[in-house]
Amino acid sequence: MQIKNRQQVLALVAIAAIALLAADRLVYRPLLAGWKARSARIADLKKSVGQGGQLLARERAIREHWDSMETNTLPGNVSAAEGEVFRAFDRWAQESRTSVSSMKPQWKQNDEGYMTLECRADASGSLSALTRFLYEIEKDPLALRIDSLEITARDNTGQQLSLNLQVSGLLLTTTSP
Repeated sequence: MQIKNRQQVLALVAIAAIALLAADRLVYRPLLAGWKARSARIADLKKSVGQGGQLLARERAIREHWDSMETNTLPGNVSAAEGEVFRAFDRWAQESRTSVSSMKPQWKQNDEGYMTLECRADASGSLSALTRFLYEIEKDPLALRIDSLEITARDNTGQQLSLNLQVSGLLLTTTSP
C-alpha cells in the first residue's frame, strides 16, 4: 500500500472514530437516558394507577369508616365538647373504679378544618383498675386518642399506681362534601 493511500485510510478511520464517539455522546447516551427515565415514569404511573384502583375498590369501606369517624367527633361547640370529654372521663373512672384527680384541657386550633382538645389527666388506682380505665378509653366511640401515658408506683409495694395521661380529641370545624 502506498503512503498516500495509507494516510487516506487512517484519516477515514480517525474521522469514523470521531463520528462514532460524537454519535455515542450526542445521540446514543441521551436517547438511552431518556428511555430509562420514561421507563421509570411509566412504572411509577402503573403503580399509581394500581393504587388508585385499590382505593376505588375500597371506596365504600373507606367512606363508611370516615362517616363513622365524623359521627364520633366532638360536638361543634367548644364548651359542649369539653363537657362531653369530662362526662366520658367520669364514665370511664366509674366503670374502672379509678380515681381521676385532675384534668387540664387545652384547645389547639388548626387551619385545615379541625381543632384538637388536648387533655392531661391524673388518675390513680390498682393495676387492674388502670388497665380497665385505658381499655374503656380505647373502646369508647368518642374520637379520642391516647398521646402519652406514664404509670408510676405510689407506694413501696406497687399496689397503688398513678397514671399521667394525655389524650387528644378531634373537633371538625368543616364538614366533608
